[in-house]
Amino acid sequence: MAPTLIATMLLMSLIVALRYLALSGLFAAITARVRPGLYRPALPAKAARMARQIRREIGWSLLSAVIYGAPAGLAVWAWQAKGLTLIYTDPMHHPLWWLPLSVLVYLLAHDAWFYWTHRAMHGSAKIFRTMHAVHHESRPPTAWAAMAFHPTEALSAAWLYPVMVFLVPIHVGALGVVLAIASFFAVTNHMGWEIFPRRWIDGWLGRHLISASHHHLHHGNYGANFGLYFRFWDRWMNTDAGISRELLR
Repeated sequence: MAPTLIATMLLMSLIVALRYLALSGLFAAITARVRPGLYRPALPAKAARMARQIRREIGWSLLSAVIYGAPAGLAVWAWQAKGLTLIYTDPMHHPLWWLPLSVLVYLLAHDAWFYWTHRAMHGSAKIFRTMHAVHHESRPPTAWAAMAFHPTEALSAAWLYPVMVFLVPIHVGALGVVLAIASFFAVTNHMGWEIFPRRWIDGWLGRHLISASHHHLHHGNYGANFGLYFRFWDRWMNTDAGISRELLR
């Protein structure tokens, strides 16, 4: 018997929440090992403030997980129970070159949507206070801030991939790669330190892809660095402020 729509939505919300806790928890543990004191400062007052921030980040992120899980559950239900999506399981159903290209198409669409909605949220004081101020309460952000969004901000993005699976064909494995990349960037871009070697950031990767040293600067300079995966939108729109060199120390 096929699972009901509500059951699938609840299950996907649980999966998104567990994925968040596992991945953010992993990188928080890595941070404690390689950057001891970053999330637990020595000064009691700073340590208490950071502990409150992390609790707040986890709370908002778990609420976002429910919001992200609902449309994801709808897409999964439509795929498995009704066969209504363009998700496919046979890699030969489309040309093999479409496998990597579909991943890129999904990431480019997500990156464009994120850039312009993110910039719009910063373009109006009222919209910023309503939708985006919650995320910027993380100063500096931590690995737990990956999904720390106000529900209205979560709603603005949660529908994108679920809608795309009805419009753009993608292999289930390629979709898994897309979600893995999205999760990795969401966590590592907020860690407060740069996971990639300095030579990578000063090389091709740093010139074209966004990492913590690029996004961290946005949490201090609200008028720049709006991108998610790629830097070309920021460059084309003259909103690229470079990277935070302090994270490379």
